[in-house]
Amino acid sequence: MNLAITFAHSAAHNPGKVALFWGDSEWNYTALLAGADALAGGLTRRFGVKPGDRVALWLKNRPEFITAVFGVLGAGAVLVPINNFLKPDEINYILQDAGIDVIITEEELLVYEPELRAARPQLKIFPVETFPPADGTFDPAASRLKATPRTAGDLAVIIYTSGTTGRPKGAMLSHANLLHNVESCRIVLETVQEDRMAVVLPLFHSYMLTVGVLLPLLAGGAMVLVKSLGQPKLIMQELCARQATMLPAIPPLYRALAASPTPLKLPFRICISGSAPLPRQVLNDFEAKYGIPLLEGYGLSEASPVVAKNPIHGVRKAGSIGKPIARVELTIQDDAGRILEPGEVGELCVRGGNVMMGYWNRPAETAKVFRQGWLLTGDVGYRDTDGYFFITDRRKDMLLVNGNNVYPREIETVIQQFPGVKESAVIGRPDARRGEQPVAYVMPNEGVTLDERELIEFVRKKMADYKVPRRIVFMAALPRNAMGKVLKTTLREMAAGEANC
Repeated sequence: MNLAITFAHSAAHNPGKVALFWGDSEWNYTALLAGADALAGGLTRRFGVKPGDRVALWLKNRPEFITAVFGVLGAGAVLVPINNFLKPDEINYILQDAGIDVIITEEELLVYEPELRAARPQLKIFPVETFPPADGTFDPAASRLKATPRTAGDLAVIIYTSGTTGRPKGAMLSHANLLHNVESCRIVLETVQEDRMAVVLPLFHSYMLTVGVLLPLLAGGAMVLVKSLGQPKLIMQELCARQATMLPAIPPLYRALAASPTPLKLPFRICISGSAPLPRQVLNDFEAKYGIPLLEGYGLSEASPVVAKNPIHGVRKAGSIGKPIARVELTIQDDAGRILEPGEVGELCVRGGNVMMGYWNRPAETAKVFRQGWLLTGDVGYRDTDGYFFITDRRKDMLLVNGNNVYPREIETVIQQFPGVKESAVIGRPDARRGEQPVAYVMPNEGVTLDERELIEFVRKKMADYKVPRRIVFMAALPRNAMGKVLKTTLREMAAGEANC
């Protein structure tokens, strides 16, 4: 089995059922499968895509994202979702690294086409507005997706995730990895065909690909793809109108709902929080106000991505990521690989069929994150006596900005391309609304005077907006230890002191 065949079977069993709600529009399973089928044929005939070729998907949230996912997989190709907030330099890096010659995008993003083609002249661009129309006589039983030439162990998706080296790495997920994680999530979330999954987060994210798209559609349920992004009230109105039953979202949305003076009549049977720590008060206030289980969990792209969740039934511990989901093992280990006892602090390590094949073309980097079959997450925490896991620290130096992982080294590399910059160091300053904000400390070359606004604009042209430092502090010298390493702890203390002034 593979993802395309599994979806084709799901569609064949639910041909007339609504699979996707989008504003006032409804797409049934046959329509989605027909669109994916036509796209798979177009990729093969028009662009020469062969099994194993990498195809990028650079789209905002829209129905065509779904048909593109299954169309690419149906052609036997490897799907590479790209964050639609990235700028051309960042996108070009992924295209070159993964050897991508075909990118599916939309007309609104084609403003960057000249820069993409300049960096990769052979690139073929496939706007969704030119997708081939589905045949009106389409028969789900005869879908080409049912003959997709890929096995469960073949590579299905490459998710690019930032790393401490400052350059994103491609986590390779097989069909089996993703099918394993979908089934585990189905069990722990008790997903049934009557469920309607709310999709309010970007579809390029690994969590939404698995939980927002694959889980409901492979289980015979439905997606409610929100069109009214922005105001929580408008989002809730749309989800209520479509009677969504499951809501995966990030803490700021639950904070807004918990603080609402008038409780809304929410249709959800469960809500799920991820991407950033959920404040204890928000969890307690939300559940007290709405009586809906709010489950905090944990995952990472390298694990397809879901690893742990608080249970629907029984105790949900505030501040905990919960317990490992079905068929996944989670332990706390020391640097020697010894599994630690409850209460002992160490690194979270994951094992299971959901764990990635490795990093694309990076055997050395892959070797660093595996030990005796365990994936080393880089996150630090402990397990309590009830088997619940808690994270006490994050990957070294990583920031969480609006739920997005941001690595300082990547920003520092761009800043140091600016004329007159000798060295830079980026740290995170706590922010009540965004979680953290990047702050850059910059050491100019001797005798050079730099302009903060010009430097910020330089970075903004090369990086996604959420990565751009909100403030730049110029220093004659950066604080260092005896070995010459920049003391970021000192910079964090400086930033905290400035925030308290």
